[in-house]
Amino acid sequence: MAVIRGTKPTRAVLIALRRRIKVAQTGHELLKMKRDGLMIEFFEVLNRAKTIREELVQDYLRAEQRLNMAKAADGTIAIKSVAFALQQEPAVDLQSRNIMGVVVPKISAEAVHKKMYERGYGIIGTSAAIDEAADAYESLVDKIITAAEVETSLMKLVDDIEKTKRRVNALEFKVIPDIKDTIRFIGFALEEMDRDNIVRLKKLKAKAQKRAKAEEAEKAAKAAAEAAASAT
Repeated sequence: MAVIRGTKPTRAVLIALRRRIKVAQTGHELLKMKRDGLMIEFFEVLNRAKTIREELVQDYLRAEQRLNMAKAADGTIAIKSVAFALQQEPAVDLQSRNIMGVVVPKISAEAVHKKMYERGYGIIGTSAAIDEAADAYESLVDKIITAAEVETSLMKLVDDIEKTKRRVNALEFKVIPDIKDTIRFIGFALEEMDRDNIVRLKKLKAKAQKRAKAEEAEKAAKAAAEAAASAT
């Protein structure tokens, strides 16, 4: 029996512990519900992360292939010249959303996918290979932003799931059993105190009755002596 240290076996403490165990049991149920909900959300995000990672690898390979084709068609100098012609860089907007108490990032970006005339280089002086390479890398950047959001959400969910599981286990296997053991201990102690008090009261009652009988006997003897004296 694991009794909470420093607990005094009194009725006031017993009442407080009964209230405390109700709170602990309610918290345990709520945390279990949160843990289960987070697990469902985790597997959904995990499946999405696997898909995005595969798509990211494919987009990267496609972008590299298109870049190599553009280098072969227009040369490295032309590629660098086109790269320096970029006028508007993608703007990343970082926000957050709440998943059952877990704050995860929500990342969005503007000006990632551009139209051909918005890229800053001349259409006539470049080949279609450069346009295809630019389009492939824009798709890659967009996929990287999405992957960053999903994988960061995944890590945060894993961290909070572990914390929630530790709290559930602590309540289930430590806090609640200790409170129950302490309640039983106090109950036994109070019953023992009640029995001791009953025995003590019986002894006091027996002494009082014995004293009363002695006093009555003394009064009767005194009355008999006085009666005898008056008769003579």
